[in-house]
Amino acid sequence: MTETHDTLEARLLAAPDAGETAALARLQAVLARRAADEELLDVAYRDLDSPLGRLLLAATPAGLVRIAFPVEDADAVLASLAQQVSPRVLRAPARLDLVARELDEYFAGRRHGFDVPVDLQLAHGFRRAVLEKLVDVPYARTVSYAELAAQAGSPRAVRAVGTACALNPVPLVVPCHRVVRSDGTPGSYRGGPEAKRRLLALEAAESVGRPV
Repeated sequence: MTETHDTLEARLLAAPDAGETAALARLQAVLARRAADEELLDVAYRDLDSPLGRLLLAATPAGLVRIAFPVEDADAVLASLAQQVSPRVLRAPARLDLVARELDEYFAGRRHGFDVPVDLQLAHGFRRAVLEKLVDVPYARTVSYAELAAQAGSPRAVRAVGTACALNPVPLVVPCHRVVRSDGTPGSYRGGPEAKRRLLALEAAESVGRPV
C-alpha cells in the first residue's frame, strides 16, 4: 500500500530515535517534496558554506534567481523574493544541488564557467542587458565599467553599469566581480570589496599555466 504524505509526515515526526532537529529537517524535506509534486513551490532555497562565508542560493523552475552574500540579510532577501517573485518560498536544498556543486567546483578551482540555467527576472531593461553581456567575460579576465557600457550599447552609461553590477541578483555565476575601474582597481561589490579581491585573486592564481 502506498504511504501517503500525511502518514509519512506523522511517522517521521514520531520516530523515537530522531531528535527534534532531525525530525524538523525530515518534515521540511517532506513538505518540499509535496510542494514540488503539487507544483506549489515557486522559489526553492538553501545555504551553502563557501570561502566567502555562507551563501544563500534561490531558484525558480526557470533557473537560479538569487545568490546572496553573508553581508546581506538572508531574511530580508527571502522576504524580497516572496514579494518580487512569489510568496511560495520554501527551503528545498535538493532543488539546488547542481548549483551548489558547480559553486564548490568553482571555489576549488576546478570550474571556470557555469552550466546551470539562470533566471534574470529580477533585472530589467538596461540592467538586464548589462548582465547578459557579463556572462561573456572570460574566467580570469576583467573588463572596465566603461568597456561594458559600450558593449551593452550605451557608452555613456558607465554609472548605470555600476548600478547593474551592484544589484546583480546572481553574482559569481554572472561574474560582475570581473568588472573593474578604468585604472584597474577593483571597485565596489555586492559581497564587499574583500570578497571581490579574493575572487579576482582566485581566478588569477588558477589561470597561471592554463592555456589562453
